[in-house]
Amino acid sequence: MVVSVSVAVGDSVGLEDHGGQSRLAQRRADKWMIVGAALMGMWAPGLIGFPIFMRGVWLQRQAQRAGLSVRPMIVTLIGYLALIDGMLNSLGWALDLVANHTLINRVLMVGWGHMFDAGYFWHYNELWVGGAAGPGEKSMVFGMIITVFAMRCAAAIGFLQMKRWGHQWMIVTCWMGVLIWCIYVFNMTMFADVRFAGVIFPVVGWWLYDIFYITPFLAIPYLHTVNREIFTD
Repeated sequence: MVVSVSVAVGDSVGLEDHGGQSRLAQRRADKWMIVGAALMGMWAPGLIGFPIFMRGVWLQRQAQRAGLSVRPMIVTLIGYLALIDGMLNSLGWALDLVANHTLINRVLMVGWGHMFDAGYFWHYNELWVGGAAGPGEKSMVFGMIITVFAMRCAAAIGFLQMKRWGHQWMIVTCWMGVLIWCIYVFNMTMFADVRFAGVIFPVVGWWLYDIFYITPFLAIPYLHTVNREIFTD
């Protein structure tokens, strides 16, 4: 599919036409990025979603180079990274919380636990709630699904729409993400004999798959220094 968003130099384009072309180009790029982000947020299809997402990024860059008024690239990257972060944790933990006896969950989650985090392997499905039995894990799963990660998905959508409330709630959820990161690191350190004993990729593996938890640390400096006037009511 070939998409042309270029505007010839010297062409006289009215303000309304320029705005219409800009919205069309942004919407076209977002269609690719939303599909890619959704696939990456479903864990297993992540490898399929990444090139689709990058196709959307490329379309937005092409529109920007053509002089169209599209969303700043830094807003796009932070917003979609936060959205993927929220979806990964919401979907993954929701499966562990309410679908822990399904075949796919017993295969994928227990396999995940055997590779990285034994909290999802050790006595799996033996609690009265079911799912991960790692110390403290179930309370974090329940608490964070109904609060920060649902809020993060909503904030990311508003942020990508360049809404002021999206910017404000992105700040709130990023600081909550810092708190979550500190709690999670401390929990896994305190119970390292459970979480890392006998797994294929122990501590190094945990740092690799935990990369999305650094989202707040990347976004907070930008969120506090960006000109807030670019976000509308």
